[in-house]
Order: sequence, then C-alpha cells, then structure tokens
Amino acid sequence: MTKVSFNESEIDFLSKNEACRIATCHDGIPHVVPVSYIFENGSFFIATDYETRKYDNIKRNKTAALVVDLYSSVGNSAVCVQGTAETIEKGEEFSTLYKKFHDRFEWVRQDPWKEGEAPFVKVTPSNKVSWGLE
Repeated sequence: MTKVSFNESEIDFLSKNEACRIATCHDGIPHVVPVSYIFENGSFFIATDYETRKYDNIKRNKTAALVVDLYSSVGNSAVCVQGTAETIEKGEEFSTLYKKFHDRFEWVRQDPWKEGEAPFVKVTPSNKVSWGLE
C-alpha cells in the first residue's frame, strides 16, 4: 500500500480538531458514527468498544473511511480518507495510545478502561482528499 502524505495545512487542521465520522461496512450496508480521534504519523486512532457495530465490521472487513470536517455558512473545510483499519487491543502500542487519549480527552479520564476492556482502531489511509484549508 502506498503511504499517503499530508501537507502542512492538512496536518494543522487535523491536529486542531478532535472529532470525525468513521464509516465501516457490513453485508454491503454502510455504518457511520462520530468518534474522537488522534492523528499521528499519518494515521488516525480512535477508541471503541467490543460490543459496537464498528468493531464487528472492522473484524470482518478492514476497509474504512473517515472525514474530519467543519461546515459553516462562510465556508467548509474537510479532510476525507479511505484506508485500512486494524485493532490494537494490548501491549506497548495500546498503553501508549491509552496515555495519549487519557491526556487529551476528558471523557477518557471520566470513564477509564484497561487492556482487554476496549480496543483502539488504527486507520491507515490509502487515499485522501481535502478542501477549504488555508
């Protein structure tokens, strides 16, 4: 898979936002939900639960898409990606991600979890499009 690169304005936009919508698919039916994310080293990381449709979908179909967007009456900005999703459930990578999520998001501090209780999802983009960025 060719690595997608992000320009400076895209990286700046992605680092200033914390919510996106992720789309997964089951039986040809799309499923889209809003989630918090961290963008790092060209990949997106989200937290999920084992009992969610998106987790089940990713275990069956690694294809995912997501969009980070801001819409207003004076202009729209967005970064959209398609790529491959994988779960991170334990180990050093899990611990590192958990600390980053804990430090960044109040909802994690309010409702903490441990390895084995909820995984992370890593989306590695294979293509992207963006607009409205300065």
